[in-house]
Amino acid sequence: MRKMLVIAVREYLAAVRTKAFLITLIIMPMLMSGALLVEWLLRDYHDTKTKKFAVVDRTPGARLYPVIEKAVQAYNEKTIDPATHKPIMPRFDVEQTPPSTNTPEAIAEQRLELSQQVRKGELFGFLDIEADVLEVEKYETGKQKETIRYQSNRPTNLDFPRLIEKPLQSAIQDLRMEKAHLGVSPEKIRWIMRPTSVQAMGLTRRHPVTGAIEEATLMDRIAPVMVPIGFLVLMFMVLMMTATPLMQGVVEEKMQRIAEVLLGSVPPFDLMLGKLLGMTAVSLTITAVYLGCAYWAARQYNFVEYIPPDLLVWFVVFQAFALLMYGSLFIAVGAACTDMKETQNLLWPVMLLVMLPMFLMGSVLQEPNSTVAVGLSFFPFATPMLMILRQSVPPGVPSWQPFLGVGLVVLTTLLCVWAAGRIFRIGILLQGKGAKLGEMLRWVFHD
Repeated sequence: MRKMLVIAVREYLAAVRTKAFLITLIIMPMLMSGALLVEWLLRDYHDTKTKKFAVVDRTPGARLYPVIEKAVQAYNEKTIDPATHKPIMPRFDVEQTPPSTNTPEAIAEQRLELSQQVRKGELFGFLDIEADVLEVEKYETGKQKETIRYQSNRPTNLDFPRLIEKPLQSAIQDLRMEKAHLGVSPEKIRWIMRPTSVQAMGLTRRHPVTGAIEEATLMDRIAPVMVPIGFLVLMFMVLMMTATPLMQGVVEEKMQRIAEVLLGSVPPFDLMLGKLLGMTAVSLTITAVYLGCAYWAARQYNFVEYIPPDLLVWFVVFQAFALLMYGSLFIAVGAACTDMKETQNLLWPVMLLVMLPMFLMGSVLQEPNSTVAVGLSFFPFATPMLMILRQSVPPGVPSWQPFLGVGLVVLTTLLCVWAAGRIFRIGILLQGKGAKLGEMLRWVFHD
């Protein structure tokens, strides 16, 4: 026992005293939120080159082109910074292209010609408004088809069609109602037909101090989603930060024959368990730092009520057992391989187990207490992540479920550590060719 604890302390200190550990501790959250950070940093940077568009208005009298022209003019006025007089957004340049004859062949030929201009870079895209877009008779015949098309070789850039979509819709509705002779002003009809949205809100509550009745805030809507996702991502991130180096360390010690020296003074099982406990302590250190920072931020921004202390305790418990359970599997893979390349073939089944809760996150978030979600959360390899995910979603889970989940995880952890120990004692001294999955199973069940 003493030697095992010495190894655990040594593994812990060797990990936390390095500069790489401190750098990883700081950089990892930044990498996880890197997309948001980059998006925020680049929020004021745009391609300010003028984008040219052609508009083919086939309606009688080309009555929709002025609407597009007006919308573009209003947009272009906002593309220049009034203080510096420098462009901050791309300017749109639209030109009206006379329509071809109203035959399918001629229309297709004109669209091909405009497409060729887009391919050559002469146009960024073009808008084709068909002649029957204002026809009211389509209602009587039930005829429905797309009557306005936007074509470009930049399908991800939709700034221009989004700009003109609403003005075109309003103008088309006004012209259709005018043509239908309804005898009611278009403004009144539009007010009658305005959509009414159903907003998902949190529950009304009473303030604990003043006693005043309060409506749900924006945070009440965001927190029930963000807190569970944050817990799940944090557990997965810490698990990968500690379990993978644990496997790599075993492989390196085996390749450099350091393991043979260590086994001269300590039994294989004690060596493996010492490494596992040391890395578990490292993972709990990382967890304590991140949870402490998150709890401090929650107190600063007054949403600490969404992170109750008992939930933090359960998270630490599940985090510790998850590392023990998965860490033993990573150690077994490392002991059975002779170099890092061989670990890839044996690691993918373990990675599938680790990634399983991430695949199920959406459905469990939507129905955390459904039969499927409850059943999946009692699958031991998914229990740590899915149980804490379900606990984070109001109104939580029955109190017996986390205890049962911990019991199942403890039993599975003991089984994994026992199996990993049997693999470790043989695989750590294996040289030459690495073991296959079938051989590892034989090592577990045969002396």
